[in-house]
Amino acid sequence: MKSSARILVIDAGTTGIRALIYDETAQILAQAYTEFPQYHPLPDRVEQDADEIWGAAEAMIKQALATAALHPGDITAIGITNQRATTILWDVRTGQPVTRAIVWQDTRTADRAVELEGIWGDRVYSRTGWAIAPVYSSLSIEWVIANVAGVRELAEAGHLRFGTIDSWLIHKLTAGRTHVISASNASVTGSYDLLTSQWYSPWLESLGIPLGIFPEVCDDSGELGVTDVAVFGAAVPIGSAIADQHSALFAQGCVEPGAVKCTHGTGTFLDMTIGTTPVIDPASGLTSQIAWRRRGETIYALEGYAGSTGAAVQWLRDGMKIITTSAQSEDLARSVPHNGGVYVVPALTGLSAPYWDSYARGTILGISPGTTRGHLARATLEGIVFSVRDFVDAMSAVSGHSITRIAVDGGASKNNLLMQLQADHLDALVERPRNTEATSLGAALLAGLAVGVWATPAEALSTQEIEARFQPQIDPQVRDDQYRTWKRAVERARGWARGGGLGAE
Repeated sequence: MKSSARILVIDAGTTGIRALIYDETAQILAQAYTEFPQYHPLPDRVEQDADEIWGAAEAMIKQALATAALHPGDITAIGITNQRATTILWDVRTGQPVTRAIVWQDTRTADRAVELEGIWGDRVYSRTGWAIAPVYSSLSIEWVIANVAGVRELAEAGHLRFGTIDSWLIHKLTAGRTHVISASNASVTGSYDLLTSQWYSPWLESLGIPLGIFPEVCDDSGELGVTDVAVFGAAVPIGSAIADQHSALFAQGCVEPGAVKCTHGTGTFLDMTIGTTPVIDPASGLTSQIAWRRRGETIYALEGYAGSTGAAVQWLRDGMKIITTSAQSEDLARSVPHNGGVYVVPALTGLSAPYWDSYARGTILGISPGTTRGHLARATLEGIVFSVRDFVDAMSAVSGHSITRIAVDGGASKNNLLMQLQADHLDALVERPRNTEATSLGAALLAGLAVGVWATPAEALSTQEIEARFQPQIDPQVRDDQYRTWKRAVERARGWARGGGLGAE
């Protein structure tokens, strides 16, 4: 272990930027966080300004360095972890975005996804590991080229560049010298062929997207670039760039096949490491993707995710205004002994695995005269857990590994009631680490491995401790009865936005 290491992590989430500084024992020395604006010009649009994301990153880096009393030259390496599949397109001549970033939650390409499913569905899934859905960066690229004035001409002239958030941050940190994407991020764009480890050219060519706009695919841990002195203040190696869920998977020590983690953020993501061979099963509704690539070795994972779980709790706060902080959802939910027959399907932007229904919408069922705010809060927390159960059985079947232990992280993992509900309804031991900032931790560990702070993954991961464990306590019959009712609620939520009428998309 190298002494006196200082690793800066840029954690670029869906709603904000966090800059953290870790030492050689993987302890956080300083951190700074800010949110950045979200734009919703139409009901199906979720956009961000790439320049605002970079501005927020710059500001938080400076704040974290100041808090730790460090200068840029004191940093040993930089790690990046980021929201996935958000699409940024820029003019290589100016380095400026051609339009706002299209966020992974955006559903403007829902109709296009349905149209292409019948033509390309099985072929694309069997190569990229993803069902065709609006989350595909490739569909967002096609939309921008077709709908934003001048972009098609930029693409045809070879001046257009595409990247996810990691690509954009590296582009900015290196003053435009480096155009790369990490393997984990490439694998979640709906554009990367897992079988050939290349961009899936037949699919992209069918969409009219030039291959020349795509970045070079690099390892998630390694020599990704060096910061520009004029931009960062020193020449510092960028040692990692990894998609957020994959970063958390590594930080949770899920390096052996069958190991599982569950991250509770804006959405809830269940990931299982499956080894050096991809497993692609279109019938399951699960995604197959690259967990990470290090020293040229690729490790794959299976994933199921629900896109609007933490967002549903935020809706209780900001939309319904029945709580003033997300943390209050636990106390409010504990104010009642059960859900009172209320079920919440948190499909605010559609349903993800295993349904892949972009037209589903959030639904509350079972309201009666006795329904209280507590029932609504409890049903929302239960809805998060039921959303995960929807794909747990499929993941076990596809992988051949029983899920009996789940490592958890993310902001909502601090909610003890939610964790107990997860143990109850998934019938698994739930373990929460002392450091629940697993997303940034994984990037720190991988950056440190790239520059020799730790010699092996085992040494890096030895720094972590378990804080709490939750065992299943519910009666199995109650568990199954409630899940059957949940499935009925899901069927009523599906396809809702196709129905027409006021507010329909």
